[in-house]
Amino acid sequence: MDKVSIIIPVYYNQDNLRPLYDDIKNRILNLALFDCEIVMVDDGSGDKSWDVIKGLAKEDSRITPIKLSRNFGSHAAILCGLSYATGDCAVIKAADLQEPTEMIISMYQSWKNGNNVVLAVREGREESLGQKAFANLYYWLVRKAALPKMPKGGFDTFLLDRKAIEVLKKMDERNSAITGQILWSGFTTDIVYYVRKAREIGKSRWTLKKKIRLVTDTLFSFSNLPIKIVTTVGGFSFIGAFVWALVVLINRLNGAIEVSGFTTLFIFQLFSFGVIMLTLGLLGGYLWRAFDASRDRPVYIVEEDEI
Repeated sequence: MDKVSIIIPVYYNQDNLRPLYDDIKNRILNLALFDCEIVMVDDGSGDKSWDVIKGLAKEDSRITPIKLSRNFGSHAAILCGLSYATGDCAVIKAADLQEPTEMIISMYQSWKNGNNVVLAVREGREESLGQKAFANLYYWLVRKAALPKMPKGGFDTFLLDRKAIEVLKKMDERNSAITGQILWSGFTTDIVYYVRKAREIGKSRWTLKKKIRLVTDTLFSFSNLPIKIVTTVGGFSFIGAFVWALVVLINRLNGAIEVSGFTTLFIFQLFSFGVIMLTLGLLGGYLWRAFDASRDRPVYIVEEDEI
């Protein structure tokens, strides 16, 4: 019988974990369509999530509890779960109960049909207009600038077969997006659709700061758009400076300029300074990522992995 690993990154989900386990048990485990294990990775939660995970693991030996030493982010938590997964394939599932659990069966059937990767793509959201607007803008930007194969609705839940799992483990990239790595790898991919439900239990920790970090990590890792933007702005700035210099020189030779143009010169210098600082900031972003990778620090640190 095939074995499927269900990997669940956990971050401040103490109230979700029991209902989540019951839902998986009723819709997946009790059906016995395939052998199954559940890998729960506590990504440095500050609540009682780890205690709940250990309690569930004592009840069901199919649960593998893992606790990271601090919050490393969902990317690292997923990689950690993949390193512990022993199944023929692995499904990444969020702990917030916003994705239908029975979707795992559809993904498993697609994998049995020969697909190395199965993406669960959102075709609708029961969320606020602000969340929808940011998600739509992000995925549009990713498709245009970095990953043309990114589904329009995006994806957080996905299935990987053993071959894809081993590739992601070898990549071992920092400051990256695992969804981008999956699309970049180019494995045979299928899509199942679902409607993302509104969150009913707990509060989302998906802050604006983390959203901005995801955008920058994706663009820096999979696109040269930031460099193109700086190059374009610098090019227009140079052309503008050259044209303005010719105008000033001609007027000065014609005696049309005595003491004037201070405001224009000030504005142009301020704009040029802004372009330089923007360029330095973007180059600093690339240098930081290169430096961070050169230190060869682990992507995550496991503090505890047993009951």
